[in-house]
Amino acid sequence: MSDTTAYAALGDRVLVVRGGGAEPTADGPDPSATDDWTADERLVGRDFQCVAATPDEPDRAFAGTVESGIHRTSDGGDTWERVAPGIDDRVTALAVSPHDPDTVWAGTEPSAVYRSADGGDSWEALPSLTDLPSESEWSFPPRPHTHHVRWLEPDPGDPERLYVAIEAGALVRTDDALAATAADGADGTETWQDRPGGARYDNHTLATHPDAEGRVYTAAGDGYAQSEDGGDTWAYPQDGLDHRYVWGLAVPRADPDTVVVSAASGARNAHSVSTAEAYVYRTTDAGGGDDGAAREASTEWDLAMDGLPDPEGTVRSVLAAADGPTLFALNNRGLYRSADAGASWERVPLEWPDAYGSQTPRGLAAV
Repeated sequence: MSDTTAYAALGDRVLVVRGGGAEPTADGPDPSATDDWTADERLVGRDFQCVAATPDEPDRAFAGTVESGIHRTSDGGDTWERVAPGIDDRVTALAVSPHDPDTVWAGTEPSAVYRSADGGDSWEALPSLTDLPSESEWSFPPRPHTHHVRWLEPDPGDPERLYVAIEAGALVRTDDALAATAADGADGTETWQDRPGGARYDNHTLATHPDAEGRVYTAAGDGYAQSEDGGDTWAYPQDGLDHRYVWGLAVPRADPDTVVVSAASGARNAHSVSTAEAYVYRTTDAGGGDDGAAREASTEWDLAMDGLPDPEGTVRSVLAAADGPTLFALNNRGLYRSADAGASWERVPLEWPDAYGSQTPRGLAAV
């Protein structure tokens, strides 16, 4: 039995959730055969946007806030400290390199990317994103005069490649993520590739997988998309995905061809508790087909709501992959765990006060 720590960012606090892994059975892990689960509140009163952690350094995690930059724990969530005092903007995205746990990226509003090479002790800015030609078309409602980095996704096959989702307006990437810095005078147009052909503009969550070289998955405001060549070309498998405002996304570590997403009919139904109606979908054939058209034809989505709360009144889930086939889903109704790659879910047995139910979760990392 293995232990799990999940760092769950609600709107105004981080929950550090700890519990036992599932007992193995002949039919796979049994999610009901677990140790007790506990949840400790940390950093209560902050305004959170994101969290990040890595199994390679499970006691270290990062949380991004609106008003107080980046916070870090190095003891499994017991204590936190502010790092990167020079980053005062909204910290809207965080990622830890799968190649080196000391390499950490942060994205902000207004859109900018920073890098730490020492586990968060020091940070430097990458060349400006706003040098890119499409920047004049970026805009985030309801703040129409700004935009932000919604997601950062390191490529597991190339430590220099980083994918960046700008909300809303672009997907960009760099193949110089470890070398280029703003301090060196590097030009953003030479560092970043603007809007690789066919990429979605309103990307919410990106994912990659070490067993699927070149594959990039994205959950976007206008549906799901997938690339097999590092973002050069894209396919848009939508069959069965009846709700096209796609938000959360997770790919089980055990299977790159299974994808789970959370979705709604629009932004208000996804994010607002008062009008929430959100769903979870799953496909097991994301790897089908030799080209985009074949992949679109072969990929089918099914509802994956077994064990999850009713869609009405439930905001879009934030999703995260843990060991093997294990996935987690966080929404305003609770934290849910799947031991079978999203085919079924069970609510993690935690107290869930009314104050949690009125919030829209911001981030989730499971190690």
